[in-house]
Amino acid sequence: MPAFVLDPVEVRVLASLLEKESTTPEYYPLTLNSLVTACNQKSNRSPVVSYDDDTVAQALDRLRARKLSSVIISGGRAQKYAQRISETLNLGRRELALLCTLMLRGQQTLGESRDRSDRIHHFDDVEQAELCLQHLIELELAVKLPRQPGQKESRYAHLLSGPVQAEESVEPEYERAPGRLSALEKEVAELRDQVRVLQQQIAQFL
Repeated sequence: MPAFVLDPVEVRVLASLLEKESTTPEYYPLTLNSLVTACNQKSNRSPVVSYDDDTVAQALDRLRARKLSSVIISGGRAQKYAQRISETLNLGRRELALLCTLMLRGQQTLGESRDRSDRIHHFDDVEQAELCLQHLIELELAVKLPRQPGQKESRYAHLLSGPVQAEESVEPEYERAPGRLSALEKEVAELRDQVRVLQQQIAQFL
C-alpha cells in the first residue's frame, strides 16, 4: 500500500497529468487552465466532474507535498504542472498506463483496462496487460476484485485512495423478475395468433 492516500480530486488531477503527458506531449507540462479542462472533460472519464481553478490548485499543492507533482516555470511565463508519480513510485510506462486508466475510468475488467490504456501504451495482447496489472497488485497499487453477480469477469481497481469495494452490478431485467421473460414470450405468441386470424379474415374478402 502506498504511504499516502489520495482524495478523488487528487486522483483526477494526477491521472489527467499522466494522460496528457502521453497523449498531448506538445502541450505538456500543463497550465492550470489546461489541467482544469483535462480534469473536467467528458470523454474517457468516470465520473464526469466540474472542478474550478481553486479546487485543482489546492489538489496540486497537496500532490506537491507528497512529491507526486511539481511546478515548472520557464521564461517568466505562466506556471505549468507535471506529474512525478513515475519517479516517486518508480513505475514504467506500461504500469503507468494501466494505473492511469483505473484512476480516470474507475473499476475495469482486464480487457477494458488493456483497450482503454492504448492511447498511453499499446499492449500487444491481453496477457501483457495482465502481467502488468499483476505487478501493480504486487506493489499494492491495484487490486483484483471478486467477481460480482451479473458480471462475467472480475474487475481491477487502483489503491491510491485506500481499500476499495467492488461496485454493485445492475442485474438484467429477466434475472430480477424471472417471470417477466415468460410473460413476454406468451404475449408475442398471442399477437402472432391474432395476426394470423386477421390475415385469414382479410383473405376471405379478396
